[in-house]
Amino acid sequence: MSNIPQSVIPEFKQSPGVVFSPYVQHKFQKGVHKIVNAILPTLGPIPRTVAIERYPSTRSPELLDSGGIIARRIIDLPDQDENIGAMYIRGALWNLHDRVGDGTATAAVIFQTIYDEGLKYISAGGNAMLLRTQLEQGMEAILSQLSAMTSPVETQEVLTSVARSICYDAELAELLGDIFHLVGGYGFVDIRSGRHRESERQYIEGSYWPGGLASKSLITDHLSQQTRFEEAAILITDMEIEEPGDLSPVLQHAVDNQIMSLFIMAKKFSEKVLGMITQSQKSEKLHLTAVKSPGMRADFRMDAMTDMAVLTGGQLIIEAAGDTLRGVTSKNFGYVRQVWADMDYVGISGGKGDPREIRKHVAHLRSAHANAKKSTDQKMLLERIGRLLGGSAMLEVGGLTESEMNTRKALAVRTADALRGAVREGVLPGGGVALLDCRTVIHQRLKTSNDDEERAANRILLKALEAPFRAIVENSGYHPGATLAKIVNADPGYGFDVVEGCVVDMLGEGILDVASVVYAAVHNAIRSAGFALTIDTVVHRKKPPAVTEPDAPGL
Repeated sequence: MSNIPQSVIPEFKQSPGVVFSPYVQHKFQKGVHKIVNAILPTLGPIPRTVAIERYPSTRSPELLDSGGIIARRIIDLPDQDENIGAMYIRGALWNLHDRVGDGTATAAVIFQTIYDEGLKYISAGGNAMLLRTQLEQGMEAILSQLSAMTSPVETQEVLTSVARSICYDAELAELLGDIFHLVGGYGFVDIRSGRHRESERQYIEGSYWPGGLASKSLITDHLSQQTRFEEAAILITDMEIEEPGDLSPVLQHAVDNQIMSLFIMAKKFSEKVLGMITQSQKSEKLHLTAVKSPGMRADFRMDAMTDMAVLTGGQLIIEAAGDTLRGVTSKNFGYVRQVWADMDYVGISGGKGDPREIRKHVAHLRSAHANAKKSTDQKMLLERIGRLLGGSAMLEVGGLTESEMNTRKALAVRTADALRGAVREGVLPGGGVALLDCRTVIHQRLKTSNDDEERAANRILLKALEAPFRAIVENSGYHPGATLAKIVNADPGYGFDVVEGCVVDMLGEGILDVASVVYAAVHNAIRSAGFALTIDTVVHRKKPPAVTEPDAPGL
């Protein structure tokens, strides 16, 4: 807690609409502590769980060990002033969870340490704005040091170790490690609730999209409930095809070009058109089927059709652009080695689009992903890239009960998000050791510090870098100070294995953290804590709006 004299607080309580420091800082801090202290027990390989009451209260509580989900479940505190601080850090942590899937508990304890120590300095006469600037400069030095320490992921065993350090579920870790070793950091991975106690994985050659056959009558293989064509053409449009005659130019063009199998993808087919297509399946000249364009949202549907057109080498027929089926040419047809559809999905394997155009399209999507600000946009772009690169995996997460299955599915999704980062950006020594090893660069900065704010910021950062390690050790039943003393003189990368109770080489033992998660946690915690230290006044709304998910606090 800060060194704010309690005697000064009551005089500020009389202004219900606008409140000022130091009362603001005192209450803000209490709200932060309530969120962080709820998340703190979840940090480390031997986490405790947090029980969230359900409504009605007769239902069993929700048991969680994810800091981001715990923060999200807390939507309001009774004290209006404490709630400001609680919702501020809640927004920062949920934003982090939404972007990288992990690291919220680490960010929470770093934030709390910086905010608490920063308030002590400010209450003693320090300048909040200058302190914030120095904290952010120290953050850049820490991130640079972390980057230098990062190791690439080269084996399936490393990926499995990373997954285990995130989900603490041996079965899920083994399956996810195997999946991402095969599909890579951009591969498309579909995680679903399973049908059995055990989890199962399935690898699918090529890529698939939601959509599926336009009618059950179009299924040709009733055992697999699919229709599958080899060496086929595909025609993609966003139109609604109402009359059988609308397809006459398409079918004639297909026959003239000796196309034997044709998939037609459209927004909608009338019953008359579907009847004609069903009858045509008996033809020896042309095998024909109809599939729905993917997704319900127009933007998703257009993106998916664009990707399929690039992958197969075809050109879209777009109604808004004035295109018609009567104007179809050979350029509109895409070609594939194999295409299949069931009632829910359509899949392509061996698209015959121009490899240069595919590479150019993938590069454009990667650039868009790197610049995307919203996590929903990032995830959508990742899925598009994964489908274009080919090779997909499906993980069906099992469990004894529906509740267990849903919990493990959410855990698998969080772990998968982090594993993508591990494949693309590498790993660091786990257990808080990577942050401990960053103390060297901050000690160097402290030795050359020229002013009070710079020295204060570096001292605060030294404490913050120790905070995750101390929390992990304490959660595991060890004394933080005594345990830290055991590794003071150890080589870089050595830490304390809380499971085995000994000092080890963390990388060598497979105790790892995802580098991108650690980067994001450090950046999020230091920037948001530095900004919070500059908050002096709170203005309450007379009629608060409806509760919505908070955005990141202006960072």
